[in-house]
Amino acid sequence: MISVLIVDDAAFSRRMIRKFLQADGYEIWEATNGKEALSIVRDRVPDCLVTDILMPDMNGFELLQTLKDRGLTIPTIVISADIQESSRQRGYNLGAAAFINKPPKEDELRQTVRQIFSF
Repeated sequence: MISVLIVDDAAFSRRMIRKFLQADGYEIWEATNGKEALSIVRDRVPDCLVTDILMPDMNGFELLQTLKDRGLTIPTIVISADIQESSRQRGYNLGAAAFINKPPKEDELRQTVRQIFSF
């Protein structure tokens, strides 16, 4: 089963993303910030990562940088209310495969994840 790790400090956002992606049968894991996500990744690497940017303890950019520094290439979708082009570009420079504005639209998110897995 394909696994997706959702990283967001907002429980509502995690629930919404979980609902969207479970419809396609993915196994969903959750973390409330980048540090928690790294703990999960240490034990089991997800097939895809969906992360917010603004979170306490370790934000999404720091998470992407840490994964990059560790040589982990997990396809990552950034979902953020930060619509600045500089933030979008920073995410791509750190290895993000896609950037979606928050709140995500169900069809856009599901299609983006499908594209990552090429189906």
